[in-house]
Amino acid sequence: MNQVALSNLAAAMPAAEQLAQLVRGLEGLSAAQLYWVAAWSAAQAEQVQRVGTAAAAPTGQPAARLTVVYGSQTGNAKRIAEQVAGRAEAAGLPVRLLRADAYPPRELTQERHLLLVISTQGDGEPPDDARGLFEFIGGKRAPKLPALQFAVLGLGDSSYPQFCTIGRRLDARLAELGATRFSAFGEADVEIEAVAAPWTERVLDRAGELLKQVGPPPRVTPLHAVPSRHAYSREQPFAASVLANQRIVARDSARDVRHVELSLEGSGLHYQPGDALGVWPRNPPALVGQWLEVLQLDGAQEVAHQGRTLPLRQWLDREREITRLHRGFIAALAAAGGHDALVRLLQPEQSTQLAAVLADDQPIDLLRRYPATWQPAALLAALRPLVPRLYSIASSPKAVGEEVHLTVAVVDYEAHGSTHWGAASALLAATAEDGRLPVFIEPNERFRLPADDSRDIIMIGPGTGVAPFRAFVQERRESGATGRNWLFFGNRHFASDFLYQVEWQQALQDGSLHRLDLAFSRDTEQKTYIQQRLREQGAELHAWLEGGAHIYVCGDSKHMARDVHAALIDVVAVHGGHSPEAAQAWLGELLQQGRYARDVY
Repeated sequence: MNQVALSNLAAAMPAAEQLAQLVRGLEGLSAAQLYWVAAWSAAQAEQVQRVGTAAAAPTGQPAARLTVVYGSQTGNAKRIAEQVAGRAEAAGLPVRLLRADAYPPRELTQERHLLLVISTQGDGEPPDDARGLFEFIGGKRAPKLPALQFAVLGLGDSSYPQFCTIGRRLDARLAELGATRFSAFGEADVEIEAVAAPWTERVLDRAGELLKQVGPPPRVTPLHAVPSRHAYSREQPFAASVLANQRIVARDSARDVRHVELSLEGSGLHYQPGDALGVWPRNPPALVGQWLEVLQLDGAQEVAHQGRTLPLRQWLDREREITRLHRGFIAALAAAGGHDALVRLLQPEQSTQLAAVLADDQPIDLLRRYPATWQPAALLAALRPLVPRLYSIASSPKAVGEEVHLTVAVVDYEAHGSTHWGAASALLAATAEDGRLPVFIEPNERFRLPADDSRDIIMIGPGTGVAPFRAFVQERRESGATGRNWLFFGNRHFASDFLYQVEWQQALQDGSLHRLDLAFSRDTEQKTYIQQRLREQGAELHAWLEGGAHIYVCGDSKHMARDVHAALIDVVAVHGGHSPEAAQAWLGELLQQGRYARDVY
């Protein structure tokens, strides 16, 4: 190799943190998989070089391609965007796929054909990886985009009042900036595929027509992965054996929290700290019985729905969502029983009351409150499909081998005169050792430990939000990381709700945990929450952040995550000498860099 080539190769070497991240990503891959990665990387390099050459061409014309950008908090938008991009590539369309925080906003003026797949989180918030792009497009600096043709697919959950609001706002804003829709806005509930599949077909048909008008697309050679011996996934879960199922709160605790250990032996599944485990649930048998009793329906009756015929009890047991209330079911119940009160509840001016009902009631409560006569087929049409639940993984494979651990708060409470259960948590609580559960791995690329293990980390995880930080501490201990680890943990009572207390005490003793700050809200007359501890330790917290620490938050998105974010703004403003607006922008930059990561639900 000549001196020029050596010089170019040296200049192209990734930065140390990028290189470390690359090495981590390749861990555990087989020889065949490594060959596939090498082939894929070579193809990507060729495509980047081709795009770069086109950009440098004297014509100055933008490349004729389809750009797919996704914003995803739990992985659904990412999965759909990957499917769209894969189908576009298979159809011979030039396509690039980018996560929203990797898309340079300045390229919008040069973009010609853009697909956005984006979810809405909590009470109408963008996913963390799309926050920067969403704020740019919605802000004063957004450019006029008369040459852009676009389509938006919004993902959401109609159990929440602000259903798909982020997708709708992006769709409206792009049109306001002068861009032209080449397909109508798509709005997908938890039954994502029912909307995403036909939307994708329409969009790609139209995109193909538009790109042909621009000019013949470059030849695209689709990449085909080497078939894996194991193909366990969301669609084909692995039946994991339960190794342990242990209550980790005191008997007098108001909540039942379980530590569950599952075996992944023989699955071929791999995960990293920060990832989630998907669990396919079944509805509690007692709840299914209540539905059949209230509706006076025969569980043995065969019912046809969407091309399948099953006994009604089986539909309610394994196929339909009966623990989570949503707008569509309220509307169907209003029509079935002629209930004007429910019709009024769905009006825009009743949004506060609707939010309270969605948060506090399960469908069975409304079925009892608003009687109606249901035909089984109409009932199934009003119910959404049962979907998997995601749990933050509470273990590092370096510490536990071919196992995966979970920290699960069991939903089991009394309300409106009867017992209420959660679907997956009830199943997890009821599955004894040697029982099996259908599971899959859901990667979370934005919730990763620093590639540079000398970086300090700050972990904020009240309640079961502490789960991924158990994995983080295990991983840092096993890998010999030199960075410091600081955990903020909160719950109701020290004596009954201090999750993994012995493990944290041991970690403090062996040096794998350097600081532990606690907040138990019900042990004193004046309630103390984790955000108060953040403010109390503000000077030291800010010093860690100024020194390059990464900060992580896991847990409830409705209240905790917002309160913690507000506390962090106060800390940065007070101890960094910033205005609240500047402090918020500073945290936004950390979020964009990946130094501030949230796993909230």
